[in-house]
Amino acid sequence: MATFDPQEMLARFRDRASSVKRRQIPPVEGDARREFIRQAELDFQDFAMLSSAEAELDDGVLTLRIDLRPKSDS
Repeated sequence: MATFDPQEMLARFRDRASSVKRRQIPPVEGDARREFIRQAELDFQDFAMLSSAEAELDDGVLTLRIDLRPKSDS
């Protein structure tokens, strides 16, 4: 069985976030178009947030730490 590498997982999330940014909008209109765009925005947000996490694997427990505090201007 292959060993789990949290950094490889985070890299996959970075790839997914990038893929969402490049995703073409299908030829749909109206509510379906708005829903597709809304879901793409949420997917990007989630993947980007996870890809920026600090990951630690300790005794079989994966801990992801994501700082959601606003950046200071200083």
